[in-house]
Amino acid sequence: MSELTQPSPIFEKNRRAFLMRKLHSLSGVVPVGGFMVFHLWTNAKATQGQESFDSAVRDISHLPFVTVIEFALILLPLLFHTTYGIWIALNGKPNDGEYTYTRNWMYTLQRVSGLVAAVFIVLHLKDYWWPKMVGKMEPSAFYNTLCTDLSNTNHGVPVLALWYVIGIAACVFHFANGLWGFCFSWGITVSRRSQRMAATVFGLVGVALFFIGANTVIYFATGEDVPNALRRVAGFSVPEKVICKDPSKISER
Repeated sequence: MSELTQPSPIFEKNRRAFLMRKLHSLSGVVPVGGFMVFHLWTNAKATQGQESFDSAVRDISHLPFVTVIEFALILLPLLFHTTYGIWIALNGKPNDGEYTYTRNWMYTLQRVSGLVAAVFIVLHLKDYWWPKMVGKMEPSAFYNTLCTDLSNTNHGVPVLALWYVIGIAACVFHFANGLWGFCFSWGITVSRRSQRMAATVFGLVGVALFFIGANTVIYFATGEDVPNALRRVAGFSVPEKVICKDPSKISER
């Protein structure tokens, strides 16, 4: 066999695991991680009022080929990242000899957070994306549906809102720690100093993203976001708390 007809070494059987892990790492950053950041940022517009939130949702729903974009650039990469990630979590072993004690904790937490995030995302899609796809929920009803669902309590405890905070924490930690792993495995952060700097930067990114997501949940659950709640406690004038409307009475604009 000539050199021109020989298969590429990267597709040989003993290289497939390496290629799959690289694709898994890349998909967690782009497009899955990028979409998560965009999703959290878009939902955070709810804290500016329903009109701002509805406008953002309308802009997205009116994008050309939005369904194709959702499937090809979001759902399929998410499915690959989730299923292969679960396989890694169930078959992987901590690298006690290769990484420090802290990084071994991060290795374990990455797997645990990934499993929690997978459950959270599936339930989130079932509750909101799927009803929209089959025509049972209009995008204009998202705001009031989220407000009603997240403000519901069981014996005074906002169970779903708490679950959302946990789910967001799992997604954000998995993303931020995954960024560190991506930079390490792709040879971007080679030295110990660059790895420590990356851990600090991505840690701060994770904290910021968690605040954005948790603040939105708190807004829907209580009718008031964290900054306004703090202003109220300090005695400053703040807007009235949001009162949820019946989502079944919301019509498409």
